[in-house]
Amino acid sequence: MAWRGCFLGRSRGGAVFCSVTRNGWTLFSQPRCTFRKAPKKAELRKGDGAEGDLAGPQLEAVTHEANPASFGRLLRPLVFTVGFTGGSFGAAAIWQYESLKARVQTYFDELRADWLEKLRPQKQGDVRKQVNQWWNGLSEGQRTVTGIIAANALVFCCWRLPSLQRSMVKYFTSNPASKALCSPMLLSTFSHFSLLHMAANMYVLWSFSSSIVSLLGREQFVAMYLSAGVISTFVSYVCKTATGRLGPSLGASGAIMAVLAAVCTKMPEAKLAIILLPMFTFTAGSALKAIVAMDTAGLVLGWRFFDHAAHLGGALFGIWYILYGHELIWKNREPLVKIWHNMRTKGPGGGDGSL
Repeated sequence: MAWRGCFLGRSRGGAVFCSVTRNGWTLFSQPRCTFRKAPKKAELRKGDGAEGDLAGPQLEAVTHEANPASFGRLLRPLVFTVGFTGGSFGAAAIWQYESLKARVQTYFDELRADWLEKLRPQKQGDVRKQVNQWWNGLSEGQRTVTGIIAANALVFCCWRLPSLQRSMVKYFTSNPASKALCSPMLLSTFSHFSLLHMAANMYVLWSFSSSIVSLLGREQFVAMYLSAGVISTFVSYVCKTATGRLGPSLGASGAIMAVLAAVCTKMPEAKLAIILLPMFTFTAGSALKAIVAMDTAGLVLGWRFFDHAAHLGGALFGIWYILYGHELIWKNREPLVKIWHNMRTKGPGGGDGSL
């Protein structure tokens, strides 16, 4: 299978693009955005924000209303992270069960629909038919991430509405000093203020979707992606609180970093190349080590343009999940599925309990 590309980034810091061909991958960088503290002036200088163009008054107003950050305030985010991660994988297991059940029940209906379609006269220029053909031509991974991309596009449009900017900063940027702590951990994963930043992230997600979904399956991938977004945000919270470098962050880089780390860990010998220097190739394993080393250096040295902590959190979660998490979490889902199966079969229309 040819991998065309991937992007790493969460608006918290930096992002990495990787274009993969039949012979290898190509990497290039794109920052994940972080917002610095608003200056005392009424306007935020261009370049001071995560993506350089968020209006200063809205950010400053929210920052002034924020509560002082302390480790005690991280208890709720910790509980939310654990609960959300467990709930995501539990819901994914049930989703997979229902999907398998629906496939069996609708098998003959699909055969009948295909037979009727052949009998109907074909319409020329039918837009709906063309859309269906395009959709059916996508891989399962590409169809899976379409919803994620649509959600990111919707949030991006909301950033363009002045009346929503205050709410967007409060709920769609993550900040350990903010009054809203838990919901932004998830919502900020779908939030981009810059069109370039969103397009880059979504391009990489789209490019790597086929590979990661073929490894994990649709349901497990969604659970991992959402959990990685929340976990990377929590790691960012901890590091910001420990260093006192508070400020809002946004973007999908933490979650996408987990996807990249998972693929590179599973296929460490895959060949990559820098986009401007295609003649120099290196393995995916080496690229992952370099990215982790760069973010580690940025965290230790206090580089503030990127949210290096979120990147590291996402990468480490992706590595851990491929090496241990899949066995520990996903392969032990059977008891939950059995409980759900018993509940479904005892309910109305449960029948004899068979799939």
